[in-house]
This record gives sequence, C-alpha cells and structure tokens, in this order.
Amino acid sequence: MSLPGTELSVRPEAAVSLRVRGFRDEDRARWEEFVQRCPDATFFHRIGWKDIIEACFGHTTHYLLAERDAQIIGVLPLAEVKSLLFGHALVSLPFCAYGGVAATEADAVKALHGSARELGATIGAEHLELRDRAVREADWPRQELYVTFRKAILPKLDDNLAAIPRKQRAMVRKGITRGLVSRIDADVDRFFTLYADNVHRHGTPPLSKRYFEALRRTFDRDCEVLTVTEPGGKAVSSVLSFYFRDEVLPYYAGEVEAARDLAANDFKYWELLRRACERGLRSFDFGRSKRGTGSFAFKKNWGLEPMPLAYEYCLYRRQRIPENNPLNPRYRVLMALWRRLPIPVANLIGPHLVKGLG
Repeated sequence: MSLPGTELSVRPEAAVSLRVRGFRDEDRARWEEFVQRCPDATFFHRIGWKDIIEACFGHTTHYLLAERDAQIIGVLPLAEVKSLLFGHALVSLPFCAYGGVAATEADAVKALHGSARELGATIGAEHLELRDRAVREADWPRQELYVTFRKAILPKLDDNLAAIPRKQRAMVRKGITRGLVSRIDADVDRFFTLYADNVHRHGTPPLSKRYFEALRRTFDRDCEVLTVTEPGGKAVSSVLSFYFRDEVLPYYAGEVEAARDLAANDFKYWELLRRACERGLRSFDFGRSKRGTGSFAFKKNWGLEPMPLAYEYCLYRRQRIPENNPLNPRYRVLMALWRRLPIPVANLIGPHLVKGLG
C-alpha cells in the first residue's frame, strides 16, 4: 500500500488512465463537489466526517479517491478502529449508517475495493467492513442485521399526513391535542440530556456531547436539532437530523420515558416531516435500525418497508464477521450492569468505550 498522497496500483483490468490515491488536503473542495453530484454518494461521504472521526475519536483515516484524466470518478472514506475489546478493523465508515464506494464508473468501484483490500492487509486489520446500501461483493460475507427505511415526501402537506397509517396518524393528532410544540434549537444541550438518558435506559454507552457539538459546528445548517416540549416548556423528545441534497435524515434521538404516552415521538417525526415538506425536500430517510428492535417496529408502524443494508466484509484474521451490537447475547449482562451506573458516570466513561464500536 502506498503512502497517502501517492498513486496506488490498480488491477490490470482497470482502464490505463484510472488511478487510485490517498486524499490530500488540497482535494477537500473537489471531494466535496464530487459527493454533492454523485448519485451513489450519501451525507456520510462528505469530507467533514474525516475531521470528526479524527478529532472526536482519535481514529486514523484513510480516504481514497479514484481519478481519470485528473477528474474524480470515485471516493472511498475509510477509518481504522482499534480496540482492546473489539479488535482492529478498517471500516467505511464508523458511526455512519452508510459508506462504501461512491462512484460514477464501475471501474472505480473495482479499483477502490482492490486498494481497500490491499490497505487492510498492509495495516494488519482483522477485517475490512464496507457499509453499502446494495450488494457489491456477492462472494464476501455479509451482515444482514441492519435495514433502512425511506419514504417520499409528497408536495402537499395534507397528503403527507394522510399517508401515515391510521394508528400513527392518531398518535400525531394526540400530540397536537396535548399541546406539544416543536422548535429548532441553536445548540445540542437539550438534545444531549434526552439522548444520554435514553441510551442509559437501554444499557448502552453514550457518545460524547463534544461529538454532537462537532457535528453541528462542522455541518452547520445541514445538521439540525428539533426538540419537542410540553405546554409547560419541559423538553420531552428531541432529534438531531442531517440534510443532504433533497433529503432529511433523522439520525440521533432521545426522549423521556413518558414520551410514548405523550405521543411525543410520533409528533416529533411528523413535525420533522412537515418542516421538510415546507422546505421543498423530497425524501425522508428514517435511518438505520436493527431487526427485532423497538426502533424497527416503530418505523414499520409508520407504513415504511425495511430495505436491507449490505454490510460486506473482507476477513483477514477472523473466521467470521464481528457481532458488536446490543443484540448479541454476550452483552446482556454488561448492559444490565450499565443501567445501574449513575448517568453522570455513564456520560463520563461511556464515550471512551463506544469509540471502539463505531
């Protein structure tokens, strides 16, 4: 594997004028421009994630780009995740639902995959993980635990409300009747309090508040916090969403334990959908969920069909793909113990643990 910024070898089948090399600082504007216009690209391919992963988690990044005649035709963001508990992985991309290659030519996908495999072997990773939205390496092992949910945003507001299944539509109206109100927050303070409380109840370590502040700072208007309050002003539910081209992606959320009885969550997502419709957006990406979880069931109840995600693995020093998720039975006891920690303690030590999960 060549050093970042130098040309990498590609397979003979690739076009002679195609080359893969490491990202350089002067590529930042070109990378971002390519991501904005490439149909394969997602919000998680934006170059700002490189800064966040390095600064907030301390992971080494390896961003690769494919060029033909000095024009970018494909990108592959990668980061090393090293953990005493979970091993050494090369991932596209940790803490992101989607990753893998974004390209405008098939040759670029092949060349970038070849370079990623070579890189993973060179750095001594146990495995390479590509978080694709569709199968690209049919003979690689795949984890089919994750799905995504997407829906079109209709031009008329009333049509969007009518498209919500009757039971969930009644919950939205219940929230309206109860006097719930949504507003856009200028910071992550209220969101983080609700988020940290929520993950603690589920027995999982939280990400740091510094991480969420970095998301807001890095992506500016494309990262937004919407918080729902009761008539008395108490915050009961909140969501941090990303905006990319013509879509909105609610990605992190938190709520009080009573949110379900208050209909706060259904109201929250309706308010997000309503605001997106008024902005003229066309796609609502309900994000990633694990099969068999409450989040999965909630999204299905909104009338959305799950679309499997293809998390593909190249194994170097592993016999099978890793299962570093809360559904793994080996973590049940640890999760129960975690719930007993005081929230301030969990918020202090949790980010040091979760950075190794990605």
